[in-house]
Amino acid sequence: MISEDTDLRQLTADLKHMLPPGEPVGYLRGKAFMRDLLVTTKGFSQLEAEELIDTLELNGFLRFLGNPTERSMADAHWEISPHA
Repeated sequence: MISEDTDLRQLTADLKHMLPPGEPVGYLRGKAFMRDLLVTTKGFSQLEAEELIDTLELNGFLRFLGNPTERSMADAHWEISPHA
């Protein structure tokens, strides 16, 4: 469960700074990469981290720049903005 005290803007900024250049790529691959990064660096469980990534996406902090249903667009990048 995600704590109400979790600062989504700060978490997004932290995530953006932890990502290597050019990452994340791909819809599912990118979500999994960001989830695993939160698990290893912030100590969240995999379930918590997955819920956080979904929450960040739903709130506009994370935005996939492609179309995950079209193979030609499935390897696009993500836009990560703590200013959503």
